[in-house]
Amino acid sequence: MPRYEYRCRSCGDTFELSRPMAESAAPAVCPVGHDDTVKLLSAVAVGGSAKSGPAAPSGGGGGCCGGGCCG
Repeated sequence: MPRYEYRCRSCGDTFELSRPMAESAAPAVCPVGHDDTVKLLSAVAVGGSAKSGPAAPSGGGGGCCGGGCCG
């Protein structure tokens, strides 16, 4: 189940809630009981690196059509 981060406008507390995606826009109540909250935009970091393996073609590539038209 996804976790969403909220901030209370009344007390400034930041908190997380686990709820279904279908309820992501539903109002949230802060742990102190205030109902003036806002859902925060979360930035998700994905680690790792893309490396060319032996089977990958060498040279340009990518882009809108394999690198040929975006030159």
